[in-house]
Amino acid sequence: MCFLFVYFLIFFVCFASNMDDCEKFEISENSVNKGTEQIRPECFELLKVLGKGGYGKVFQVRKVSGATSGKIFAMKVLKKAMIVRNAKDTAHTKAERNILEEVKHPFIVDLIYAFQTGGKLYLILEYLSGGELFMQLEREGIFMEDTACFYLAEISMALGHLHQKGIIYRDLKPENIMLNNNGHVKLTDFGLCKESIHDGTVTHTFCGTIEYMAPEILMRSGHNRAVDWWSLGALMYDMLTGAPPFTGENRKKTIDKILKCKLSLPPYLTQEARDLLKKLLKRNASLRLGAGPGDAAEVQAHPFFRHINWDDLLARKVEPPFKPFLQSADDVSQFDSKFTSQTPVDSPDDSTLSESANQVFLGFTYVAPSVLENVKEKFCFEPKVRSPRKFPGSPRTPIFSKTHLSHTHDSFADLVSVTSLAKIKSLLEGETSLPVTQQLISFIMVQIRRVTSGNCELSKRNRRQMLVACLTDEGRFFE
Repeated sequence: MCFLFVYFLIFFVCFASNMDDCEKFEISENSVNKGTEQIRPECFELLKVLGKGGYGKVFQVRKVSGATSGKIFAMKVLKKAMIVRNAKDTAHTKAERNILEEVKHPFIVDLIYAFQTGGKLYLILEYLSGGELFMQLEREGIFMEDTACFYLAEISMALGHLHQKGIIYRDLKPENIMLNNNGHVKLTDFGLCKESIHDGTVTHTFCGTIEYMAPEILMRSGHNRAVDWWSLGALMYDMLTGAPPFTGENRKKTIDKILKCKLSLPPYLTQEARDLLKKLLKRNASLRLGAGPGDAAEVQAHPFFRHINWDDLLARKVEPPFKPFLQSADDVSQFDSKFTSQTPVDSPDDSTLSESANQVFLGFTYVAPSVLENVKEKFCFEPKVRSPRKFPGSPRTPIFSKTHLSHTHDSFADLVSVTSLAKIKSLLEGETSLPVTQQLISFIMVQIRRVTSGNCELSKRNRRQMLVACLTDEGRFFE
């Protein structure tokens, strides 16, 4: 009897001790990587190539061991030797990793893991199977205003969140906006972000993508978060017309147009769209919509967004205009086949950096809190109940047109039967007139895509140029 009493006493003490440990257990980089799971390249199976850049590749991968085993992610691989050659590149890489750790928002990509080897840096991000907004825009030619409004509204919320954290994005363009499996926006690629930019603070770095860069960046006169609202205006213009507002034959001419040319707006845009574009594309940054203390709230209060329920939008209760058709969790149909058709190979890590060079990347390792929580639960007798994760180069010619197009038919439906570009052009050169509308342009785009889809030599961008030729005299735009 005494033996049993002692036994249960020991059991109780051990149990209490373990429960105490469960509450006080600290999750750290060392405890996760050494005690439980060491995150390394071998933890991931390469499935597809999603993209390629100057410093490395982006792969679709599957986790093959440990926490989150079996899940699909995107793996961004960067070569240290390429990055450390330039101090700014090094700073941008570290900033991207830090921002991804700090910022959590429904419309910003999630960082799951970050780790490094002797010669490479690895960022494991959520896999966004909807692909780039750029690809969707290329498929559609242009967006209807309600479609553009949805995307711009979600993007404005992401930008507003970054600004609240003192971060300016500086590289807003269709290629950096991804869609998740339900069609909602996710901002990606934070390599050009600038941290610690609050009211009254400016920075002078010349960076971004020319067609979407604000005048104050080009003039190197100092810039702040207002540059993101210029870029939002340029993106909006691109969505509604088929190209950024100022483009030239080369870099210099594009810059000259951004700094000097009058903004030209197609006649088919609604008054609300025209007004918002004018206010976002103000060259004087202090007068730009969003430059005031209200930041994103100023932009979101514009009548163009009058139908948006912002609470529902943030909760992702608003149905996206485009939901990708996906057959599986690892579906890559929304990505460019020139990448996905390549054999995924992470080149051998044979480069060696000096100890001082490697010091630059100290503290790079990261494990997302959601993963850490799962690890922590394994140390407890009864895991806590958790809520499920919330989150399941050449310029383009703008599309402009005259107030009326010549047309021989009274109905848009007549365009559906068109079987050649020549017939499209003949319809547009008829005797009767038809007001230019976004619906008309959309119908023509559908036919151009259908007519040229069998011609592998014609890119989607070429098809957009064909639309310009159809809608204008010899492709010239009208101001």
